[in-house]
Amino acid sequence: MSNVFIKRIYEPYDEMDGCRILVDRLWPRGISKDAARLSFWFKEVAPSNELRKSFCHVPELFEEFRTKYLDELRTDNEKGDLVKKILELAEEGRVTLLYGAKEPIYNHAQVLMEELKRQEAGS
Repeated sequence: MSNVFIKRIYEPYDEMDGCRILVDRLWPRGISKDAARLSFWFKEVAPSNELRKSFCHVPELFEEFRTKYLDELRTDNEKGDLVKKILELAEEGRVTLLYGAKEPIYNHAQVLMEELKRQEAGS
């Protein structure tokens, strides 16, 4: 995944971000649409509301969350189509996946990146 990166949306915009894709279901608090400078908002690729609420960014629940979210990414057609779209965009240039969570390790963007790497390796 040399062309896909992860960044917290609250970090400053950088021209090197390339195609900026928000991958959160909910709009991040305190960020204006102008400040976000998004190319796309793929809210449908985010975890389901039920899964998001059950996780609540508790690190101890991350492994269970990871397993369930990977299952969603692999079985939900809409999520799968967006994963493919991200891979297509990455073939054209740099893509930055943006998320709002405070936790840099235990968040859904990391799991999404894991699935992108898996699919890229399988193609």
